[in-house]
Amino acid sequence: MAVLCRMKKVDMKKVRCQAKVVGTIVTQAGAMLMTLYKGHVINFFWSSHIQTHSVPDTAATDKDWLKGFIILIFATLAWSSFFILQAVTLKRYSAQLSLTSLICFMGTLQSIVVTFVMEHKSSVWTIGWDMNLLAAAYAGIVTSGIAYYVQGLVMQKRGPVFVTAFSPLMMIIVAIMGSFILAEKIYLGGVLGAILIVIGLYSVLWGKYKEYQEKEAEAIHPEAIKSNTATASDVQSNMAVTVITVPVPQPSLIVTHVPKA
Repeated sequence: MAVLCRMKKVDMKKVRCQAKVVGTIVTQAGAMLMTLYKGHVINFFWSSHIQTHSVPDTAATDKDWLKGFIILIFATLAWSSFFILQAVTLKRYSAQLSLTSLICFMGTLQSIVVTFVMEHKSSVWTIGWDMNLLAAAYAGIVTSGIAYYVQGLVMQKRGPVFVTAFSPLMMIIVAIMGSFILAEKIYLGGVLGAILIVIGLYSVLWGKYKEYQEKEAEAIHPEAIKSNTATASDVQSNMAVTVITVPVPQPSLIVTHVPKA
């Protein structure tokens, strides 16, 4: 989407662009491998000390697989469009705190409208001193307020592609924390997918680092050329002044007295 919006240029003749494209493909392949392929269960040393929870029946959860897949595709496109829109907005409106407040306010209004449409029970608006309050506070303060502000700061310096390159790491972090806290099973497909995600992320970051170095070199060289040009012009002007101020020797006048008759 960044290429379609002309925010990034991809020159496949350069190694850094090839590394970013290949890294993106490898990262997405790893994320799909973690989602679609399971394999046998891998038992870690902490798995035996955690109490297992009941797993829902797969037959009931897989009947709406196609509907969920389509909804996730649209959600991913909308989330990607949000990063592009934030990057475009930051170029004209550089106040990160005000922009974060506006984003959170509009998100609150949208959530209220969706809740009114989808939920018809008044009990969903009740918040007590339990995990519901903690989840709402964490989602509002950390994952919305702080996250939008930090990603805006990074986006101003490195662009939206650099920010979104770390998104697949959430799958690895969720899988590890789910194994620790919820005693979820980690399959072979998840481990292989995590390895591919790390390899692809390293390739993308390497390409971005080379691109950043080229931009710095392009920013330094014009200044050096300007300074050299200014120095040469100063030398020429000083030489011109020196030539003008050099005294020119005048021929001596010889006065002769003509004898009177």
